[in-house]
Amino acid sequence: MKDRRATRPLYVISIAADLAGLHPRTLRIYEEKGLLSPQRRNRIRLYSDRDIERVRLIRHLTQELGVNLAGVKLLLEVTEQRVEGRGPDADWVFTRRTIRVRKAHDDDDREGRGGRLR
Repeated sequence: MKDRRATRPLYVISIAADLAGLHPRTLRIYEEKGLLSPQRRNRIRLYSDRDIERVRLIRHLTQELGVNLAGVKLLLEVTEQRVEGRGPDADWVFTRRTIRVRKAHDDDDREGRGGRLR
C-alpha cells in the first residue's frame, strides 16, 4: 500500500516544482532529457511522491555534487538496473551512498596530488 501511494500521481507541475524547490521549467527540462517521466491526464503533467524524491536526488547530484545532466541520467540508469527487484527506497539509498563513497575517494585523490585531478 505504501508503494502504491508513493507512485500515485497527485501534484500538478507548479506544486511539484514548489515541493522540490525548483522552477517548473526545470521539471520540463528534466523530462525532455529523459530524467523524469510524470504521468499525464489530458495533457497535464501529474507528479507522484516518488517523482518528487527523484527530482530532489537529481538536484542533489547537480547542485551539490556538480554532476551534469548526462551524468545524472547515466547514474540513474545504472542504479535502476542494479536495484531492480529491491524495495522502493533502495535506489535512493544506494545512489546517495555510492556518490558519497566516490566523492570521498575523489577528495582523497585530490589531497594526495596537491588538490588536482589528473
